[in-house]
Amino acid sequence: MARQQPSPWVHTAFLFCLLSLSGAIEIPMDPSIQNELSQPPTITKQSVKDHIVDPRDNILIECEAKGNPAPSFHWTRNSRFFNIAKDPRVSMRRRSGTLVIDFRSGGRPEEYEGEYQCFARNKFGTALSNRIRLQVSKSPLWPKENLDPVVVQEGAPLTLQCNPPPGLPSPVIFWMSSSMEPITQDKRVSQGHNGDLYFSNVMLQDMQTDYSCNARFHFTHTIQQKNPFNLKVLTNHPYNDSSLRNHPDMYSARGVAERTPSFMHPQGTASSQMVLRGMDLLLECIASGVPTPDIAWYKKGGDLPSDKAKFENFNKALRITNVSEEDSGEYFCLASNKMGSIRHTISVRVKAAPYWLDEPKNLILAPGEDGRLVCRANGNPKPTVQWMVNGEPLQSAPPNPNREVAGDTIIFRDTQISSRAVYQCNTSNEHGYLLANAFVSVLDVPPRMLSPRNQLIRVILYNRTRLDCPFFGSPIPTLRWFKNGQGSNLDGGNYHVYENGSLEIKMIRKEDQGIYTCVATNILGKAENQVRLEVKDPTRIYRMPEDQVAKRGTTVQLECRVKHDPSLKLTVSWLKDDEPLYIGNRMKKEEDSLTIFGVAERDQGSYTCVASTELDQDLAKAYLTVLADQATPTNRLAALPKGRPERPRDLELTDLAERSVRLTWIPGDDNNSPITDYVVQFEEDQFQPGVWHDHSKFPGSVNSAVLQLSPYVNYQFRVIAINEVGSSHPSLPSERYRTSGAPPESNPSDVKGEGTRKNNMEITWTPMNATSAFGPNLRYIVKWRRRETRETWNNVTVWGSRYVVGQTPVYVPYEIRVQAENDFGKGPEPGTVIGYSGEDLPSAPRRFRVRQPNLETINLEWDHPEHPNGILTGYTLKYVAFNGTKVGKQIVENFSPNQTKFTMQRADPVSRYRFSLSARTQVGSGEAVTEESPAPPNEAAPTAAYTNNQADIATQGWFIGLMCAVALLVLILLIVCFIKRSRGGKYPVREKKDVPLGPEDPKEEDGSFDYSDEDNKPLQGSQTSLDGTIKQQESDDSLVDYGEGGEGQFNEDGSFIGQYTVKKDKEETEGNESSEATSPVNAIYSLA
Repeated sequence: MARQQPSPWVHTAFLFCLLSLSGAIEIPMDPSIQNELSQPPTITKQSVKDHIVDPRDNILIECEAKGNPAPSFHWTRNSRFFNIAKDPRVSMRRRSGTLVIDFRSGGRPEEYEGEYQCFARNKFGTALSNRIRLQVSKSPLWPKENLDPVVVQEGAPLTLQCNPPPGLPSPVIFWMSSSMEPITQDKRVSQGHNGDLYFSNVMLQDMQTDYSCNARFHFTHTIQQKNPFNLKVLTNHPYNDSSLRNHPDMYSARGVAERTPSFMHPQGTASSQMVLRGMDLLLECIASGVPTPDIAWYKKGGDLPSDKAKFENFNKALRITNVSEEDSGEYFCLASNKMGSIRHTISVRVKAAPYWLDEPKNLILAPGEDGRLVCRANGNPKPTVQWMVNGEPLQSAPPNPNREVAGDTIIFRDTQISSRAVYQCNTSNEHGYLLANAFVSVLDVPPRMLSPRNQLIRVILYNRTRLDCPFFGSPIPTLRWFKNGQGSNLDGGNYHVYENGSLEIKMIRKEDQGIYTCVATNILGKAENQVRLEVKDPTRIYRMPEDQVAKRGTTVQLECRVKHDPSLKLTVSWLKDDEPLYIGNRMKKEEDSLTIFGVAERDQGSYTCVASTELDQDLAKAYLTVLADQATPTNRLAALPKGRPERPRDLELTDLAERSVRLTWIPGDDNNSPITDYVVQFEEDQFQPGVWHDHSKFPGSVNSAVLQLSPYVNYQFRVIAINEVGSSHPSLPSERYRTSGAPPESNPSDVKGEGTRKNNMEITWTPMNATSAFGPNLRYIVKWRRRETRETWNNVTVWGSRYVVGQTPVYVPYEIRVQAENDFGKGPEPGTVIGYSGEDLPSAPRRFRVRQPNLETINLEWDHPEHPNGILTGYTLKYVAFNGTKVGKQIVENFSPNQTKFTMQRADPVSRYRFSLSARTQVGSGEAVTEESPAPPNEAAPTAAYTNNQADIATQGWFIGLMCAVALLVLILLIVCFIKRSRGGKYPVREKKDVPLGPEDPKEEDGSFDYSDEDNKPLQGSQTSLDGTIKQQESDDSLVDYGEGGEGQFNEDGSFIGQYTVKKDKEETEGNESSEATSPVNAIYSLA
């Protein structure tokens, strides 16, 4: 899934070969696919065409092939079927076509020499190997001969012929003495390419040894030695005085006559030589003469190819490697000494065995597709082409109406399963042949992904990276990339999708982090895979070590403070003079510095701080100068003040090309602080004249750089120098240079479609700048259509950066494309962006439900509006408490667009609530739906009636008057009781009332009721609220208590004899369910 930091996702990719008529598929090497798909045979290994074997070993002729089902093998020998079963020495390896000929039980290898060819076959076709010529290595013995001494006059030329026995392959020749000492060779005495030993002139010292030719045979690893030659040199100076060897005129000193050069090999003044293309050309000139001639090489009408030519054998041989047709021509060697010169011309003709221009490739197609096989080769003479199918000539094969042969091309149309076969192309001339197999296979395979799923890729900010998505299918699937599940295909702008499916992000930004999905689709289905991309901050040294001058014995600290991504592991190391630094006892390495104690002279040098993570690294270097104790600093940078550099000058443009130019400048004075960087800026006079933009940045050590340019921009450049103090003033601008135009290579970015009104859609984009316009009259072709309607595209040409589409339905999706165009043509096909027309007010929420599970809470639920008419931004709930005609303060709640439930805590158990709910878009709130909370459940008819009307009765004048009268009567009664008590009497309750006290009352023992101040206190559990309702704190008495309480009793005539008590042990829930105004006494005390 690289480029910055490749990864396992990034690093597995399969290339799919495209032919002009159809895309041919290369089956991946994935074992699961290889084992599943049907394949005709393919030869994977075979012996070389000229197969020379050692007669001492068993013979192996290799032939391996793959296919599904596994192929079977058979062989021909000398174009006739080779029946392996009839020869006990011959066998075939299991699951292979390799022949093994075993000689352990006897036999002669020479009997098996010949031309072999392997056939690999399964039910889908037959593949052929090359024709393999089997030869047995030969190392014949040297014929015995008696050699007479060779008599030669001193100074005369001499050739000692080797004439080795013909071996297979040819032996390696070298000359030695009979005592196995190598013969010293120089420009006077040397061995020719044919193995002979040449003396340009014989000297007396040549008699001191004999000369024996030796032949080393490759396969047998044996050396055969010819009988040695003995020399007898006739001389006018019989004494071999070694002092004469270094004499400036050795030949005259020995009485040897000087002679002009003459050629020993080749002879004459002209010769010719033929060489095959791709081989090495070896030209040789060996000359005689006194003094020994020098050899020089030339080519008529041109120079020797310096990249391929080299001189050998003391300049007597010229070797040109990997010969091509342009190396043909006339070469001549010039042999010269002080007596004169002579020239030999060699005419070189370059011929060629066949070589591929277009080698046929395996063709895998889907049913009904078209394709073609191309077999195109060249050679000298021009090779002929012969087609075969399954090893038989195409002319004799059954006719196929879907196949057409046109010379070096076979065209297939509407291929079907029956079209599967293996085709052979044989192209040949007099110098050799080429044989290629290519099968045609018809497959229908749905897409599948070939890499692990959900891999993680980490990449550094602002770097370039590639996410790979290897896939397979037939027909070849189309691949699209999406980010974070978005509907727009990633291609163009900062993204580029390669033919093999890899997605390149040209410059990683923070917003590029996310999950990328690749989807491969063909007519049989689709497959997808995901990779998570994490963007990491770069590692940067923000406090770099500085050059320092220190006295010996002092302490030096080199700073190196690093900023890095906290999720990556940081490692800081140091180099000294570009080698790893050994941290000894005198050094201390800390996280952000290196300290050297007791600096010594050996510590002087460059120190490099290397800050690295697993993804990137940064370097910073400083130089430490160590001075003796008495020394004074000699570094002028330490003594002089530092300043910003002077501006660069004399800008010059050279190497003007269509898309590049070389800019050269002269650096200004660095003002005692070395220049670290140069920034090259450019200005163009069409889109933003007078505005300078950064083009590139270069190290301070360069003053010339090649700048890459965009089409149709009238550039001028300037340069700014930077050192540690700051930046220089910009240089004076260079001359202008306009590049030629071209169609745009990209389209505008940030394409959006948004409604500004409910019946329109405004399409906007970021316009392209001068360096991406590529030509005059930059304009934009804007296309749009309703999504998923398959209607035709609407289009308009716009010169600005916006276009408004009118009369659109409310909030519907549109497919949008914006393509750049200039006078040179259109840009690439743009990607499709989804936009929406304008929004409107939403309809009311659906199914608004109000539920009251108890007297403490109310639950609200609703569904989204049927017609959102835009993107919902939330919901607004308004509600108010009411009790009869009394209405509380309105409360407003706002909810997120995903919330469809709300639970409200009631302020009291009596009041009801009225709710109003509406949905919102960015236009505003839509239609509201209204509901009320249900009425509280009735607990007792009188109590409920009283409760429902309590707030209204308590405010009536007649009720207030009545209550005042009752209170006055009670007050009088209390006064009477108090007077009675103060006289010492007791108030007999039984006499005043017919209701006896309960037996459990402690005041009933003597049959009287003692009145105390305690009885004047109001009953707990009731109070009057500000809104006139009576709220219950703990528990209230009620008429129900008198009627149903277990403590009250009735006498025989039905009168009430129970005692009035406040029940504090009632449960909270029971109190909440009972009425608040429960008795006249309570009401009186409340009013009091």
